[in-house]
Amino acid sequence: MAKVSYNTLTPIKYHILVTDMHFDELKTKTGIIIRSDDGKTEGIKPRWCKVFAVGHSQKHVKVGDWLLIEHGRWTRAVTIEDSDGEINEIRRIDNTAIVLISDKK
Repeated sequence: MAKVSYNTLTPIKYHILVTDMHFDELKTKTGIIIRSDDGKTEGIKPRWCKVFAVGHSQKHVKVGDWLLIEHGRWTRAVTIEDSDGEINEIRRIDNTAIVLISDKK
């Protein structure tokens, strides 16, 4: 696990780094648990994620935005630990696969 400060991670050009992408089981408001089915026909769906860092040429999204990304249009995660001990999984997304942008989760 790499120990880095957030301000040292800067994507180049138009690239976008994201965090908080949810892959685990879901729990509905009524308490029903829906198992993770990623990789199966039922698991092919877009995912929400939070923008962690953007390249200097990226004009459409900003750090802190929530993005809905087409299924499978992201890289494997790299786990980092910042100087405060907070652990994050960071992924790079395909910026042409952004479906929606929101300022709230």
